Amino acid sequence: MFKGQIPAPQLQETLTRLDLALIWDAKEIAADIVIFHNPSCLRFQQELDVKIITPHLVVVAHENFLRPGGAEAFDVATCLGMIEQCSFASKRTLAPISAWNRKTIAQWQKTQRSLDRWSVLDVDWFNICDFPLLEPVDAPKDRRGRHSRPGLEKFPQQQFMEQCFPAHAEANILLGADAFVNDPQTPAHWELYPFRSISVEAYFEMIDFMIYFTAPTFRESYGRVLAEAVAAGKLTISDPETASAFGGAVQAASPEEVDGIIQSYIADPSTYRAKIIAAQRALEQFSPSAFATRFNTIFATEMSMGK
Repeated sequence: MFKGQIPAPQLQETLTRLDLALIWDAKEIAADIVIFHNPSCLRFQQELDVKIITPHLVVVAHENFLRPGGAEAFDVATCLGMIEQCSFASKRTLAPISAWNRKTIAQWQKTQRSLDRWSVLDVDWFNICDFPLLEPVDAPKDRRGRHSRPGLEKFPQQQFMEQCFPAHAEANILLGADAFVNDPQTPAHWELYPFRSISVEAYFEMIDFMIYFTAPTFRESYGRVLAEAVAAGKLTISDPETASAFGGAVQAASPEEVDGIIQSYIADPSTYRAKIIAAQRALEQFSPSAFATRFNTIFATEMSMGK
């Protein structure tokens, strides 16, 4: 999907620590367990030129199969079909990464006639959130922000943007706001930064509240940037479906409710601080150790057979 990219820093660090070479474009992959991340990466391909040989093939569904309203987010059947055609596996499993992601998989499956070759994992896979935890401020100000990639699907309707980032706020910081930079209709009280034009750390220093809503035709399957905001000590607000992935760490609300929520926390700084500290504790369910425990539980049989 992203040509010319280097490996993720965490992957490269692990490879270096274990003295392992990264094999690009392998023609054959054989292992006791093979994990294929994000089948939507095949959306721009007609075939998958690789042979996968494994007792258990796990496909982690990082993107939702359906958009709000029921339309397919990508050609799911074709992408899974390519994986199936090139794999020799006794068991094929789809792994949702959140409750909402799981719901879209289940709804998509209802439209399919033959999916008996794919099972769905009983527990959710998840992104590992291993961010340094920063202290929340003692006295929050009405400094609001949002951060995302610049795609239009990442932004709600203009009326909701204006409700969330009003003129009376002390600051409205929008990182990843490339589409608004040259738009004459963009409110003057928005402080706009193109994607990656400043560091995420610098962005978080400018805000006390992270507000994140998306277009009505799009919903995050996980929304890792929200966990990042919580770890940075920011009160984080999103829609109920997106917030549900974080076990209470993200406050669920509608755009109409955002202003009242922010004003209530500014008036009660101790509650603001307590809410963020509790949210940071909730992130522990997405820690590396929590993931290792879940991984070992899921694959206990396979790993015991491989010993």
